[in-house]
Amino acid sequence: MPRFMGTSPGAMTERRTRSWQRTLAALWLAQTLTIVGFSLRTPFLPFFIAELGARSLEAQALWAGAINAGGAAVMAITAPLWGAVADRYGRKLMVLRAMLAGSLTIGLMAAATSPWQLFVLRLIEGGFTGTVTASTTLAAATVPRERLGFGLGLMQMAVFSGSAVGPLLGGVLADQIGYRATFVLAGSLLLASALFVFFLVEEQFEPPARSIPRRESLSDTWRLFLTPALLGIVVSLLALRAASMALQPIVPLLIEQLARNTPRVNSLAGLAMGVSGITSAVASVVLGRASDRVGQRPLLVASGALAVASFLPLALVNSVWQVIALQALFGVASGGMLPTANALVARLTPEERRGTIYGFTTTASSLGAFVGPLTGTALAAALGLHAPFLVIGAALGLTVAWVWRALPGETNVVYERRVSTKRAESGQD
Repeated sequence: MPRFMGTSPGAMTERRTRSWQRTLAALWLAQTLTIVGFSLRTPFLPFFIAELGARSLEAQALWAGAINAGGAAVMAITAPLWGAVADRYGRKLMVLRAMLAGSLTIGLMAAATSPWQLFVLRLIEGGFTGTVTASTTLAAATVPRERLGFGLGLMQMAVFSGSAVGPLLGGVLADQIGYRATFVLAGSLLLASALFVFFLVEEQFEPPARSIPRRESLSDTWRLFLTPALLGIVVSLLALRAASMALQPIVPLLIEQLARNTPRVNSLAGLAMGVSGITSAVASVVLGRASDRVGQRPLLVASGALAVASFLPLALVNSVWQVIALQALFGVASGGMLPTANALVARLTPEERRGTIYGFTTTASSLGAFVGPLTGTALAAALGLHAPFLVIGAALGLTVAWVWRALPGETNVVYERRVSTKRAESGQD
């Protein structure tokens, strides 16, 4: 008798539980290391650009904004394409593709000799990476539905933890070993992440049947994407991403201005950029789990309101520690918004279209990452370093008000009713 025929249902359930838990743990570790690698360059990028030839404050701000925005613009175009490939050929393959591409492009940045070379490498990086979307899609397909809030909150914790450790470590490494060696180390971390995924992550993937014509399938996906609930989620992701990415090229320059020639400006910039990741990491798990109990809509709106309340006062700061405190509050808000939005997307989207829909949400986030740095740096160059916080903060506030009206109050109930109806029609328990 084959061994599996003698296996009890309880043992099979325990084996499946261990399988998804092991996969989620491996994905969490790999994603954490990946985001650390991506974030190492955040606090010193404007200063590295100055070393490459951009001497004035305006030139540093504009180049840093263009480099951040350029990669996001390319990712906005390619993310839905990679999402469709993931739905057809598997999600693990897309995670490996994104991590290996990031390892190569970031490693090559160590050899750059001019700002435009960094810009080109960032464009290539934007076209072939997207580790957050790939890992989130794989986790959403692996974690049981009743643990979805926890699983996606844990994956968002990986993003925030990496975003916290990366700038802190990157600022210290830039002061100790230099900019170029730090780029090499960052690329090595992404390579290690890809190896973790290759050897430790399991995926049970079955290619979808091709009974539905591709044009009809695409039309159905667009209709699903443009429903008020999903569109509201997309708008909130775009606005949050624009606000957070606008901070990246501006906060190091603001810290330099407020620190008054402190020799450890890289380390202070890393602390200011990294503290939001620490608070986001904690908030993402706590609030992600809480959203399963109290509902996604109230937590999404409340977190958005906190984001506005912590973003606008940055225009009035006069010390480094005020920047750090407001960044910490903004991190709590991000930790509430992102896992809640991702859980809503997973709940409202059929599994066979989930990769494509997550690709579209990545496009929205990437558009935010494109608009945010360009708008922020242009305002900073024209009106001073405090102006972006007023303009972008006001826009974020209007977006939160719009999303509050767009999202239905009973999103979870609607979803559960839809699932129950489909199960009843198919004869499932």
